[in-house]
Amino acid sequence: MPGRGHLRSAALLAAVIMTALAGCGGGSDDTGETAPPATPPTAPGTTTTPPATPASFQSQIKKVTAADLKHSWRRGCPVPPSGLRMIEMTYWGMDDRPHTGGRLVVNAGEAKDLVGVFKKLYDMRYPIDRMEPVDKYKGSDFQSIEANNTSAFNCRTATGSSSFSQHAYGLAIDINPCQNPYVYANGRIAHKDCTKYRNRKNDDPGVIHVGDKVVQAFDSIGWGWGGEWSGAKDYQHFSKSGR
Repeated sequence: MPGRGHLRSAALLAAVIMTALAGCGGGSDDTGETAPPATPPTAPGTTTTPPATPASFQSQIKKVTAADLKHSWRRGCPVPPSGLRMIEMTYWGMDDRPHTGGRLVVNAGEAKDLVGVFKKLYDMRYPIDRMEPVDKYKGSDFQSIEANNTSAFNCRTATGSSSFSQHAYGLAIDINPCQNPYVYANGRIAHKDCTKYRNRKNDDPGVIHVGDKVVQAFDSIGWGWGGEWSGAKDYQHFSKSGR
């Protein structure tokens, strides 16, 4: 039977061996620097990639206030802010991809029907260049058209008239106004970059044609198209009254 001295020596040797083994297992590398902790595994059901743009149409109808419409509404307009709604929705872009963040201010009574129309346009992949309230352009219809912006409410008079436009009621929408310009009775177009679209045989993306699916989508809720007017033609324009 070993004596106490032998037991103490064996215990000391075991301690030395354990210390050496611990030094070989991690905590520092051979440069003497502390090794970084291992990256924890990703929890089940999580992802490290950014969320994809939704492939299906999505929309939300929200109330607006005068503060939301500081350039497009003023006292004396035919509809108060409480009679308007902001539709926030996805739309199909000119790059043939879905986009989020589309915003359209419309009459409250027409908002749900118009969501249905834009869902049809999205499902048919009709391309829209951009969709922002005209307030982004300080209420300037001209600048909104120059940006090829699809818009709706704007408390202004009708082109060539002293009466309120249907846009002042939130009852009209202008879609891709460059590809679908306002053409005066004499053939003039106010926006020079859009003059090539006077030829309505043009089949570029976004161009609206007589009887096509875009016209049919608005017709399904009783809205008329300015491309069917006599005299001047407003190919971008859809409205509840047809004017």
